Amino acid sequence: MPDIRGGLRLLLALVALCAATVGFAAPTGPLLLDATFAGESIVTVGERGLIRRSTDGGKTWITSDPVVPYTLCAVSFADARNGWAAGHGAVVLRTTDGGLSWQHQYTGPDPESPFLDLLALDGGHLIAIGAFGSYFVSHDAGATWEQEWILDEDMHLNRITRMADGTLFIAGEMGALLRSSDNGVTWDTLDTGEDGSLYGVMELSDHTLLAYGLRGRVYRSTDRGDSWTAVKTPGTGLLMTGIELGAARTIILAGQARTWWMSRDGGRTFTAPTDRTPSIAEVLLTPAGQLLTFGENGVNPAP
Repeated sequence: MPDIRGGLRLLLALVALCAATVGFAAPTGPLLLDATFAGESIVTVGERGLIRRSTDGGKTWITSDPVVPYTLCAVSFADARNGWAAGHGAVVLRTTDGGLSWQHQYTGPDPESPFLDLLALDGGHLIAIGAFGSYFVSHDAGATWEQEWILDEDMHLNRITRMADGTLFIAGEMGALLRSSDNGVTWDTLDTGEDGSLYGVMELSDHTLLAYGLRGRVYRSTDRGDSWTAVKTPGTGLLMTGIELGAARTIILAGQARTWWMSRDGGRTFTAPTDRTPSIAEVLLTPAGQLLTFGENGVNPAP
């Protein structure tokens, strides 16, 4: 699927960039697009302002009262109590009680440009990114926001990730890949050689980086992103998320329906052990060792 310009780019922002839910069967829902830990609890967000919280490792879920009618694409917590969610309508929500209750905190200047990801850093520092190059920063826990421009073009910014050493990476449209070593004050542009959209960067336990995205493209870096090598993959499905299972030394990449790939050699090669998966937007490993998937069929144990 090529990058979409002009009038169709909004459709890409509202469908592919946020959800990537092109499935092969009717979804059973509800559609969930992100999940994270708030202390020992799990909080997940999705369609029509849906927010759910689990305190027992995903066995049972409590649904929060809806705050906005918009699809929420991202959720991030600074600690066990303070968290934020963002999504369509350029909205940002806040919780101060670990996800039990939420308040509408901010709406960006262009509701037609959804926020696609959000990251809570230390000291009330937040970064929200999204469609058409949207990049907003708050230094007061979301009370006020400033818009900045970190790219010359208005390419969609899909996902922002913080590595173990504090380095930030942003993956975006048309192969956009950015790195910051100063908490987002400045950004360096990196080059994988990819011209299709990238949807994320993950760090392995040995500090190797994997960047992934459209058409099953995966790139591997052992020098913190200075150089990248293309990885041979078993398909062309859209990749949305990844996780490393330390005990089994297994890496999983997932995304579009029927895309569930594994590597046991540090991300040098991948296999497809099953094609019986729905579209998956996020994967989490609970403290009890249960691997959960979040996507078009709600939350489920991994295949």
